[in-house]
Amino acid sequence: MDTTAAASGEPSADRPVLPDGYGIPETTDGQLTWADVEPRLVQSMHYWLGSVRPNGTPHSVPRWGVWLDGKFWYDGAPSTRHTQNVEKNPAVTLTLESGTEVVIIEGDSVATRADADGFGARLSEAFTKYKDSGYSPGPDSWSGEDGGGLRVITPRRAMAWFAFPKDCTRFTF
Repeated sequence: MDTTAAASGEPSADRPVLPDGYGIPETTDGQLTWADVEPRLVQSMHYWLGSVRPNGTPHSVPRWGVWLDGKFWYDGAPSTRHTQNVEKNPAVTLTLESGTEVVIIEGDSVATRADADGFGARLSEAFTKYKDSGYSPGPDSWSGEDGGGLRVITPRRAMAWFAFPKDCTRFTF
């Protein structure tokens, strides 16, 4: 495991353990860095959020959101299925759209808020990528007592590859 990366605040990187026959290299040669992966999370317009219903069945939904300060920020009504799910079980997966240039985040989704004169302004700026699609929340959108439906996913683990299997990399936060 790359402990230097963990000490610097970056996730540590290693190879995932997959069944024999997948061709995962046994060395770190060709392994991705977090600097290879994180820009894709920042630039993406569409994300898939996977959660688990209270009865144990899976639920997947496309989401808009932003990757900022090493976390995924998104909002939505508390009455949505995915919000009801994560209120009972915060464990989620977050993936990008591509099945060949893959980024998979595993983490927990929790309700939060952001003050307009602080982090809310930074979030609002990051959300401008959706302005042409008709969504442009202001800095005060998440400052109310309920946080305007704002949620944050803090990653625990990630897996990524852009040329499977040679660059398949697991990250631990």
